[in-house]
Amino acid sequence: MNFQFEKTLRLLNASEYQAVFDESRLKVSSAEILFLARKNDLDRPRLGLVIAKKNVRLSVQRNRVKRNVRETFRLCQHKLQGIDVIVLARRGLDQLDNKQMQEICNQLWHQLEKRAEKRFRQREG
Repeated sequence: MNFQFEKTLRLLNASEYQAVFDESRLKVSSAEILFLARKNDLDRPRLGLVIAKKNVRLSVQRNRVKRNVRETFRLCQHKLQGIDVIVLARRGLDQLDNKQMQEICNQLWHQLEKRAEKRFRQREG
């Protein structure tokens, strides 16, 4: 199994981000972070990050958030077939340590996986 985070696993341009914002059928969140997702026609998930300066002031903190989210995505990408996900930071995310942040992300990835499975199986059935 390939656990790399390659360019094909990223949302790369504004139109790809806009499609998720416009058509997000799946949402999971905690107080500090929100995941929006939509089905894509690919055999792989793709990730986009929106870590606003308004919510995470310092660049080192924004980079730490991105690193942690990417890492959790990389490790669970094999369970998330065919969805585009945007992760949005909320206020307070930078107050969490890395372990807390990764635990929250892992819980949200798991919830998203279950909801995506349920939602897309209903459509096909």
